[in-house]
Amino acid sequence: MLIITDADIRLFAASLAEREYSPATISKYAHDLRLLMDYAPDGIPDKAALVGFRAYLTERGYAPSSVNSILGAVNLFLAFSGLDWRLKYLRVQHKTFLPADRELSHKEYERMAHTAEQRGDTRLALLVQTLCALGLRVSELKAITMESLTTGEATIQNKGKLRTILIPHALAKKLADYCERRGIVSGSVFVTRTGKPLDRSNIWKMLKKLAEAAKVLSKKVFPHNLRHLFARTHYAKFKDIVRLADILGHSSIDTTRIYTARSGKEERRQLGQLRLIL
Repeated sequence: MLIITDADIRLFAASLAEREYSPATISKYAHDLRLLMDYAPDGIPDKAALVGFRAYLTERGYAPSSVNSILGAVNLFLAFSGLDWRLKYLRVQHKTFLPADRELSHKEYERMAHTAEQRGDTRLALLVQTLCALGLRVSELKAITMESLTTGEATIQNKGKLRTILIPHALAKKLADYCERRGIVSGSVFVTRTGKPLDRSNIWKMLKKLAEAAKVLSKKVFPHNLRHLFARTHYAKFKDIVRLADILGHSSIDTTRIYTARSGKEERRQLGQLRLIL
């Protein structure tokens, strides 16, 4: 019998924090477990009953990728609880192209950066460029410090793994000039008025407002989509997926393949070049 309580979720969250999961990931997993609590408020007697949760999520309209993400959280919790139950993931073939309403184009990215500058928000303009030019996760932005600008390198720690990224000279100079104007002499470059590093919530809200001002579809504009644009641009230029995986900090090239998906327009163009339609 599996019964999940709020106390169980708190203990699970604490175990994830000890394993250096990000606060955002921990919050997301806790939310996923509460979906399971809502599904079976009186508990789950056996694995057969648990399998119904997967169908329940699909029936509620969750996308396959979202279902698998939720199942991943549940499987982690089951292992934490000492149960040998596991839910199988939905088998999904990754699309070779991006939906048009999710693909952030290079022109739209440029328009966002220029719009931020025109509105007098240099910090936001540089933040957009830094996330995109370095392919960073939003949680990794705090690694861009005054000290890293001096060396031209930033060391990033994510889930217990360390990687070093290079900061292009042009970007380092822009950021150093900005810091000089703002009186930032050490620590994180992107900070609030009180000097604390910008967090995920701050950045998300800033980007959504910028999307509206730049007339870019809101659903295209979120921090991770700038990382996707970096990956597609890098792969289109160098065609080296192994190197790209290292830069992005991916353990599996299969993950990197998702990031390098072309636009639907480009996919159609290439299919047309095969000249197989008589």
